[in-house]
Amino acid sequence: MRPVSVWQWSPWGLLLCLLCSSCLGSPSPSTDPEKRAGSQGLRFRLAGFPRKPYEGRVEIQRAGEWGTICDDDFTLQAAHVLCRELGFTEATGWTHSAKYGPGTGRIWLDNLSCSGTEQSVTECASRGWGNSDCTHDEDAGVICKDQRLPGFSDSNVIEARVRLKGGAHPGEGRVEVLKASTWGTVCDRKWDLHAASVVCRELGFGSAREALSGARMGQGMGAIHLSEVRCSGQELSLWKCPHKNITAEDCSHSQDAGVRCNLPYTGAETRIRLSGGRSQHEGRVEVQIGGPGPLRWGLICGDDWGTLEAMVACRQLGLGYANHGLQETWYWDSGNITEVVMSGVRCTGTELSLDQCAHHGTHTTCKRTGTRFTAGVICSETASDLLLHSALVQETAYIEDRPLHMLYCAAEENCLASSARSANWPYGHRRLLRFSSQIHNLGRADFRPKAGRHSWVWHECHGHYHSMDIFTHYDILTPNGTKVAEGHKASFCLEDTECQEDVSKRYECANFGEQGITVGCWDLYRHDIDCQWIDITDVKPGNYILQVVINPNFEVAESDFTNNAMKCNCKYDGHRIWVHNCHIGDAFSEEANRRFERYPGQTSNQII
Repeated sequence: MRPVSVWQWSPWGLLLCLLCSSCLGSPSPSTDPEKRAGSQGLRFRLAGFPRKPYEGRVEIQRAGEWGTICDDDFTLQAAHVLCRELGFTEATGWTHSAKYGPGTGRIWLDNLSCSGTEQSVTECASRGWGNSDCTHDEDAGVICKDQRLPGFSDSNVIEARVRLKGGAHPGEGRVEVLKASTWGTVCDRKWDLHAASVVCRELGFGSAREALSGARMGQGMGAIHLSEVRCSGQELSLWKCPHKNITAEDCSHSQDAGVRCNLPYTGAETRIRLSGGRSQHEGRVEVQIGGPGPLRWGLICGDDWGTLEAMVACRQLGLGYANHGLQETWYWDSGNITEVVMSGVRCTGTELSLDQCAHHGTHTTCKRTGTRFTAGVICSETASDLLLHSALVQETAYIEDRPLHMLYCAAEENCLASSARSANWPYGHRRLLRFSSQIHNLGRADFRPKAGRHSWVWHECHGHYHSMDIFTHYDILTPNGTKVAEGHKASFCLEDTECQEDVSKRYECANFGEQGITVGCWDLYRHDIDCQWIDITDVKPGNYILQVVINPNFEVAESDFTNNAMKCNCKYDGHRIWVHNCHIGDAFSEEANRRFERYPGQTSNQII
């Protein structure tokens, strides 16, 4: 087994791989689909958790049996070959030590050695099929460039048509399936362990431990694709199971189905613990590290520790979601552990354990020293989940030329473009793209501002409190992602504007009481509210992408951040604007999303 080095888990390791790749040049084999041969009888897929569609644990099916590849002697050149087998142009990196979780079944290849120019993995050297001395803790993964081979079509590549959303732990979540390039949920009618096991195996996990009903993993939004799914348990895909075509009257999202899969034991939870808290769900974070000498426990520097890092810590502990990530823990007893052994921890929020996050390695550096400035967490079994009603944005978008003399308060709150500061006040006007936004809480816990009432900021101009510095970001982007206009909305009033039939309002704003959004309710920001706009005065005519991101700084923990962004195509001719194709960021397949960003000015309202 290869020893783990810190740089391999960090962005610097990936950067080094990228630099070497660019210096040496990427291999340039034939990528003509008609000329690709040699992998007959093999099928390939990416699996594991957490991952994006172009990365994951590499799994190969041979003789009808799925298996993995050992990371011994694995290189970027081997990753290039495997990414091409999967239909991508090349690899940008690779992973070891089962970063995407350990697989099951056979370990098909060990000591895989490729030059990078092979047309098939069968042309690479190895110990032979099925000959390995590895365990699944050494499963290799690849990170492919998010660019498909032109004309690639290979029935041997398994495209993901099922995913899990909203779960706190690996292998659990709300089941969503892909139909006509759009993701939708599954109704829980007749949902059982047989169907759940099909989902788990399709995702590369083992059998199912539990079939969940009643939106136990939060509610989805949009289509419900399947109902009354009846599986024997042996099917290769959920779509192979008999099912009923859904109708509007059949189901609601309160009946979304979910699963918990059986996963191999990794022991990750034994390398982390909490101390000093009032309950088992909170405390100062302590991690066990190796190094010269025996294993020892130590603390984590609190610098830059936030919600994303806390999410990973709570996941590794098996304690659900993060409620808070704390940079100071002076109010908890420090015990006899005083050494800081980890610093500079920066996570994306999807890692399985803290050692997969970027950090300083063995050379710890803290701006503030002492045990009082070490990292802590408060974990919870439930979390909120905010989604924007994208259709309402599309229906209400319009342009207003607003006189400057009506924008003094907006200028005070930085809701205008920087060029407004040099405008000829109070004469002239600003051109504003206005729209309504309706933000739903479909999670399992109320969304509450991180700051308590005592620290809310009073704004005299508008006569209200701000409980979060930035609640939503509004951006106009070019097709390549460059911002040409932006705005933000402080959450001066988080309230339950309306709720589902069986839910009562809990939060109403009148500058007294509490702010928040109850589960099953939504907060409506009308288009005529101050700062509910993007200042497009300086934007030139053209094709753009309108993007709205909720909770952009991750101030408040949620069960799923991937659905916090909404995008629309928009066409601006200098006088009018057309907004269309509005959708939640992860609502479409990857291919549909690529078409969306490639053709932002198309006139059709359909991209799929």
